[in-house]
Amino acid sequence: MDYVSFDEFKRLDLRVGKIVMCEEIKGSDRLYKITVDIGEERVIVAGIKPYYKKEELIGKTIVVLKNLEPKRLRGVLSEGMLLAALDEEKSIVSILTVDREVPPGTKVS
Repeated sequence: MDYVSFDEFKRLDLRVGKIVMCEEIKGSDRLYKITVDIGEERVIVAGIKPYYKKEELIGKTIVVLKNLEPKRLRGVLSEGMLLAALDEEKSIVSILTVDREVPPGTKVS
């Protein structure tokens, strides 16, 4: 097992976010452009289209990695990453959600 030090873990800025918009990305069968409120609005590009309908995502309260280096995917600048569980066969994806009402932007630790 490859361990991560506590100092490395502290560098991750995990936040609670609320999905406010979800759009298809033209020409992609895997990617959504997701706008999430994490105390500020951010756009995240996520490859979850085969697993979720847009309507299922809007309003979900999720966990987001806020300080991931931005990257342009299919012409859209992604400014974070939503966290999800993926089984070994890549047949089941489950977005990490919170089990109580928590304000967007709340730090996860």
